[in-house]
Amino acid sequence: MYSETEDVIRALAENAESVCRAYLPAGRREGSYWIVGDLQNNPGRSLFVRLTGPASGPGAAGKFTDGATGEHGDLLDIIRERTGISRFPDLLAEARAHLGRPQPVHPDAPEPKKAKAPGGTPAAAARLFAASVPIAGTLADTYLRARGLTQGGTMSALRFHPKCWHRDEGQTRSLPRPALIAAVTDGAGALQGVHRTWLAPDGQGKAAVETQRRAMGHLLGNAVRLTPHEDILVVGEGIETMLSLVEAVPGLPVWAALSASHLRAVLLPEGVQRLYIAIDRDPAGQRAAERLSARASEVGVRVRVLEPRLGDFNDDLRANGKEALRQHLAGQIGPEDWHRLLG
Repeated sequence: MYSETEDVIRALAENAESVCRAYLPAGRREGSYWIVGDLQNNPGRSLFVRLTGPASGPGAAGKFTDGATGEHGDLLDIIRERTGISRFPDLLAEARAHLGRPQPVHPDAPEPKKAKAPGGTPAAAARLFAASVPIAGTLADTYLRARGLTQGGTMSALRFHPKCWHRDEGQTRSLPRPALIAAVTDGAGALQGVHRTWLAPDGQGKAAVETQRRAMGHLLGNAVRLTPHEDILVVGEGIETMLSLVEAVPGLPVWAALSASHLRAVLLPEGVQRLYIAIDRDPAGQRAAERLSARASEVGVRVRVLEPRLGDFNDDLRANGKEALRQHLAGQIGPEDWHRLLG
């Protein structure tokens, strides 16, 4: 039986070197492999992509393995990681475009009167963000304050949408739910995606659904820039985690990368001299910090890792209060920043 997905994967494998040159340009071909540092396109010799071999089975062309992390997959996985595309139909469209294939035509479908950008793109993310409102006085503000966070209403990167569509895996019907919306921007300040956190009807917690958070758009290398960076920057995973640091140390320049995999790939801005990485206390967060620390050190940025007492810094804030969190941070930051961060 014909499967377009299998056909696209097979065509990508037949053009494996072209795919690697486009999406992992920091690597190079050596024999039957494309070799690069990792899926974030860093220089190195950890990730191997097989360029030749059978269409399937052991030794198949298009398969990759990262010797350092154990990650493995195919060329579609590489394209997903490098573009940040999360929706599978959009991922197939990206692969077709690389292969020079036309997008599928459905003759039985009614022709739309007006072309509309597909969901999951930066354009769709921009439409959602534009339809949202500042969070002060909304359910999003209620949600953050229930987690001990009072500064969210002052940040332009955070907004609220009262009826953001949500659908769990396996469901056929989407339902409108209130959501905290966060802008994901690039180094030029352009909106590249959004992150959605669906909320309970009273705002006292997250919605009682299987998938409570979801991102759309191009995330790789970008971040939720909660406050402008200076010559120092604090970057971590979750929005609530980074807002907790601001709660303890107002005015702290913080970004949220949204996940461990995106934390290790975040692109550092020019002019940063000292980087603080606020980790979650789990193996994924620690590995991400190691990767980002290595990248920052290579370009001369000094790095310190901030570790919470509990699972993350919001857990610390809620359990012990902001004064205890401030004192905990005082023992981890560099002496050169005591006057700036702790006032």
